[in-house]
Amino acid sequence: MDLKVRKHIYFYGRVQGVGFRYYAVQKAGQLGLAGWVRNRYDGSVEMEVEGAETDIDQMILFLQNRTYIWIEDMRVKSMSLEGEYGFYEREDE
Repeated sequence: MDLKVRKHIYFYGRVQGVGFRYYAVQKAGQLGLAGWVRNRYDGSVEMEVEGAETDIDQMILFLQNRTYIWIEDMRVKSMSLEGEYGFYEREDE
C-alpha cells in the first residue's frame, strides 16, 4: 500500500469554467482522496489533496485528459497530513 501524502497544488491554464472542480470532486471520491478545490481570483485553481501519491497522480492525469481543461503549469508543494476525510469544493478565494 502506498504511503499517504498531502499536496498543495495551484493549476494554471484553462482551468476555470471547464468543469475542473466538478471533475476533481468526482474523481477524488472514486479514488478515496481527501481535501478540497477552489477557484482563485487570478484564474487559477487551488487544491489541497491527501491520499496515496499514485492516486493523486491518477486524478491529475484524469483532469489533464478532460476535453476542455488545459493545464499549462502546476505549482506543487508537499504538506503534512491532516487526516481528513472527503473531498469537497470550497468557496472561491
